[in-house]
Order: sequence, then C-alpha cells, then structure tokens
Amino acid sequence: MKRLNSQINIQEIKNEDYVWIRKIFEQEWGGNFIVSKGKIHRPEQLNGYIAKLNNKKVGLITYEIQKGELEIVSLNSFLQDKGIGTKLVKKVINLAKKENLKRVWLITTNDNLKALKFWQKRGFVFKKVYPNAIELSRKIKPGIPLIGNEGIPLRDEIELEMKIKN
Repeated sequence: MKRLNSQINIQEIKNEDYVWIRKIFEQEWGGNFIVSKGKIHRPEQLNGYIAKLNNKKVGLITYEIQKGELEIVSLNSFLQDKGIGTKLVKKVINLAKKENLKRVWLITTNDNLKALKFWQKRGFVFKKVYPNAIELSRKIKPGIPLIGNEGIPLRDEIELEMKIKN
C-alpha cells in the first residue's frame, strides 16, 4: 500500500471538467445527479477538486457551501489505498477553515461500510441517521437498488460531520 501523496496534484474543477464529471456521476452514482436528504445535486452546480497523477484524473470530490456549512456531495478515488481520497478531503477541510465555515458534513448510506470506516478514520462523527430516507430518494431517482453493498438492504441515510475550529 504505497502512498502517492507527494505525486498527487489537486486542481480546482474548471468548466471544461464538467463533461468528465457527468460521466463519473453516471458511472459511479447511477445517474447524472446525486440525491441526499431529498435534494438533487447536479454536477454543473457543484464546486470541487480533481486529483491528478501524471496528468491522469485519479480522483474527484464535489461539494456545496450553504449557510456557513460545506456539504461533501461526492468523493471518488480511482486508485484505492493510495491516499487520493484523503488528500481530496483534506483540501476541502482546509477550504472550510479558510472560509470560516462551521462544519463539513456528508450523507452516506447504511450499506456503505467502507465509506463509514473511511470517514470515521478521518475524524468525522455520526450526526444523525435518517431511517428509510432512501424511499424518498427512490421517488426522485428510481434506479437506486433495494439491496446495497454486501447484500445489505439499502434503506437509511447517515449524516457524518466534522466541526471546524477556526
């Protein structure tokens, strides 16, 4: 598990990146938008960063800032266990500190054990569980499966957060 931190270049999303980001949403998130807490997030309405290694796109984080808080909408790393996701998350946390935001938060699902482990190891804590929230999401995005990772019924949204100390 060799970390590539020093070789990873993080760049802010530019307008010309949104075609690629739409493809990532479709491939990785099952459509051209993401739903969290009943809200639709479209790629072209989000800010974010792209991780590059040798000029190849190897990671993506998107976010939205509202009411003094930063919501991480998506995180993708295309080379696992290399520090790419961690570097993208640190970039967003540093932005939140610079902007004097109150917290960074995100939504994941009850079946996403890998994500729950990832976020907790980076200092995020459970804020709230939204039981059966995926029912609403399926009304907006019917392609969301009934069964998720590792055969776990896909039902609940879980909000994790990191309070920002400025």
